[in-house]
Amino acid sequence: MKSMTGYGRATASLGDSTLTIQVNSVNRKTLDMSLSMPSAWEDLERAVRDAVRGSVARGKVHVRIELTSEGGNSAVTWDESAVKDTLCRLQSTAEEQGIAFEPTPELVWQVANAHRQNGGTIDAEAARETVVKTLAEALVSFVKMRSTEGAALLEDLEARLKILQELAEKIAVRAPEVAPAHRDTLLKRLREGDLDLDLNDERVLKEIAFFADRCDITEEITRLRSHFDQFGKLVHGDHEIGRKAEFLLQEIGREVNTIGSKANDLTIARQVIEMKNELDRVREQIANVE
Repeated sequence: MKSMTGYGRATASLGDSTLTIQVNSVNRKTLDMSLSMPSAWEDLERAVRDAVRGSVARGKVHVRIELTSEGGNSAVTWDESAVKDTLCRLQSTAEEQGIAFEPTPELVWQVANAHRQNGGTIDAEAARETVVKTLAEALVSFVKMRSTEGAALLEDLEARLKILQELAEKIAVRAPEVAPAHRDTLLKRLREGDLDLDLNDERVLKEIAFFADRCDITEEITRLRSHFDQFGKLVHGDHEIGRKAEFLLQEIGREVNTIGSKANDLTIARQVIEMKNELDRVREQIANVE
């Protein structure tokens, strides 16, 4: 089992600069990937995305690729002539419209950023091998952290699954006692109402039979046991777990709701409430699972 929360980082020398690649992720139902990298290396985007897809199935993943000079500054430059030309054109347009042109630092930054030249001194193909190798190292660290987080989640889920199973078995033990208890209550009320009917009276038998059929939860208990067994096997698998686990939890919740509506028993109702609370906690944890 792997968590969808993770972080990985790796560095390498590239020419006279240092290449740094960081990969981090948070929860997301699908794989949502974003990249931040030198614009001159856009041809490497496909290779980066393919590498990430090979390691991640779900989550919002961000990959940041930076190139810094020996002095520690980002190897980022701007096309100064293009920046000056753009500002001049903006000034001319403003004057034609009779608008005072007073460029702010924010405007200058936006124009300069539009003409930035990240990693322009190193060709994309020349950097490809180093980028791919460094990304692979970052992904190893990233996946390791997700696996470590996943192991903690698995331990918690196992404990909660055990609680759910124990509650289901308590309900299974209590269920056969519900109809006889209703029968005794019914006869007591009849006697208190001076309606001395025999237990073998057809009307009494029909009422008891109808109640017993209506509150029978044998099928629901059987399906719950099957769902718990599938869930236990699923969370110990090495493949993607999240979506299947969410489906199983929906089915478990459906059976628990049905038991609550059919049982008509205070003891079972209390156990159903406990199961619903525990299911909510399991859902919260599964939301973090890949």
